[in-house]
Amino acid sequence: MLYNKGKIIFSIAAFLVTLITHNIIFAADISSARIKDIAKVEGVRSNQLVGYGLMVGLQGSGDSNKTLETLTSVANMLKNFGVAINSASLKTKNVAAVMVTATLPPFAHAGDNIDFTASSMGDAKSLAGGVLLQTPLKAGNGQVYAVAQGPIATGGYSTAGRSKNITTVGTAAGGAIVEKSVEDSLGQNGSISLSINNADFSTSARVANAINARYGNVASAVNPGRVQVMIPMNYRNNLVGFVANIENLSVMPDSIAKVVVNERTGTIVMGGNITVDKVAIAQGGLSVSIDKTTNVSQPAPFSMGSTIVTKNQSTNVTAEKANTVVLNATANVNDVVGALNAVGATPRDIIAILQAMKAAGALHAELEVI
Repeated sequence: MLYNKGKIIFSIAAFLVTLITHNIIFAADISSARIKDIAKVEGVRSNQLVGYGLMVGLQGSGDSNKTLETLTSVANMLKNFGVAINSASLKTKNVAAVMVTATLPPFAHAGDNIDFTASSMGDAKSLAGGVLLQTPLKAGNGQVYAVAQGPIATGGYSTAGRSKNITTVGTAAGGAIVEKSVEDSLGQNGSISLSINNADFSTSARVANAINARYGNVASAVNPGRVQVMIPMNYRNNLVGFVANIENLSVMPDSIAKVVVNERTGTIVMGGNITVDKVAIAQGGLSVSIDKTTNVSQPAPFSMGSTIVTKNQSTNVTAEKANTVVLNATANVNDVVGALNAVGATPRDIIAILQAMKAAGALHAELEVI
């Protein structure tokens, strides 16, 4: 099966070989991996927090008086402290309204410190040097889980006509205090669940088999993405040790043959389980040129003839030498690469060839274009 691209006729195999010298990445051969690297324990997760606050102490780089949200927020804050003021008379150049975000890690407890990020939501020019006032941080359920307050670091500067990095976003390491922890229900029903990162029937079954080989018949693959594990009686009081032992078991993960191409960057990534049908490779083409010449015919002396001008046209066809290689169906991409020499093709050509070969059914792999 051949694919014609201009003067070059590529086969699947020829295409695969060209990948070596371009933006092509061959995935490494599958090797054993720890369960902790291919799966996670369900329930062990982070939670996103968000809040609205005010950044004060800015050097004239805060929100303008046109930002009504900031004016209203400052007036409401002062009202809570018993200060009555007309919001129309406020000057907010030293204040900025910000959205505060943070991530509550799993098993965080009240009193722990976490990082937060403050981002300007008005027209402030810079948050450098500002201090965040106490800001409650809520989760998706509307409950407050942390409180943020304190100075931030922007990692840049912004002056008249000059700036470096982004100064309207800043972070504070450990600047928020956890007020409420997420309930820990891990293993309370006598079992835990493992969530496979890349759901696959074979991987899920292998994870269950590896656990059963170590602890007996305690694990079962519920579906391609989940393995249910019963906690042995002698580990009911040592759940951490049981999970630690499971995480360090080695498993040979599996995955479907897949080729991922990025048309914007010309990058192609392919795994090692890709197979191709028997193919032929031909590289070469024809060169056609048309030449025009002018001939002048003179009559013999004293023959009373006339001079005649004629135009001749000649066509020359030159065939470049074509290199043809026939390759039997191979086990994987590595066999193709080892059997052929690279032929000149750009990544753009390669992507087009891949798509055509997949449509023809000669490339046995899932093709994903991102």
